[in-house]
Formats: sequence, structure tokens, C-alpha cells
Amino acid sequence: MHKMTEENLKSAFSGQSQAHMRYLIFAEVAEREGKPNLARLFRAIAYAEQVHATNHYRELGMIRGSTENLDVAIAGETYEVEEMYPAYIAVAELQRESGAKRAFHFAIEAEKIHADLYRQAKEAALKGEDVKLGTVYICPVCGHTVVGNPPEKCPICGAPREKYKAF
Repeated sequence: MHKMTEENLKSAFSGQSQAHMRYLIFAEVAEREGKPNLARLFRAIAYAEQVHATNHYRELGMIRGSTENLDVAIAGETYEVEEMYPAYIAVAELQRESGAKRAFHFAIEAEKIHADLYRQAKEAALKGEDVKLGTVYICPVCGHTVVGNPPEKCPICGAPREKYKAF
């Protein structure tokens, strides 16, 4: 593949991925505002953006088997924990941006858990098995992730158990 085309696919993947997430966020806002049809429209178009992102990612040759995908996921989560978020937190502290610092802190703490869960999944995948997994609960405030019963209060942000979303 020509370098310019590759860079264009990467850029398009990034843009489509961001649009997908942006529209899901907008759908939640519309839902809270009592506009279910607008929420549905945002979710539908978010899905279309996901289709576009998937097509771009496929053309880049980035869709592989589960073991390789887990390697990519582990590397990404580890990078965020060890390099990206510590640097972002340092800049936010330096610039006295408490909201950004809080958002980065929430993310880094959850990413640590995500990396560990992916490592467990990889161990199973290397044995040719699916990961044994109970219900996964996510805190909608900070992203804290737990398999099994969620805590009474989120250990990262303090949100109550009832707020956790089950997967």
C-alpha cells in the first residue's frame, strides 16, 4: 500500500471512530432530554460510522485473530497506564486543570484493570479457550471495571453500586 493511502486510511479510521463515540454521547444527551427519536438517529448514524471505521481498519490489515487482537489491546492499555496518562496528568497538574486531571485519573485507574482482564483473556486464548467471565460491571462515572458483583461504592470515584452498568 502506498504510504499516503495508508496515512489517509489511518486518519479516516480515527475520524470515523471519534464520530462514532461523539454520536453515542449525543444520543445519551438526547435521551436525557426526552428526545428518543433523536437519540435513535444518533445511535443509528453512530453505527454507520462504526461500519466505516471497520472498513478502514480492515483495509489497513489490522483485523486479526483473537490472540493477536489481545496483544494489540494489552499493548494499548499498557501504553496508556505507563506512558500516556502519567504524562497527561503531569501536564494537567502543571497547568492546574483539575477537571482534566480527574478525567485522566479515572481513565488510568480503569485502564490498569482492563489490561489485566485482557491478559487473563489471552491466557485462555493461548489454550484455545474462551475466557471464563461473569457479568462485567462498568461505573458510568469513571469507567471502573469489575467482573462479578460491583462494590457498594466505586473505589475510584465513589459512585454508588446502583449506577454500574452490566455487560
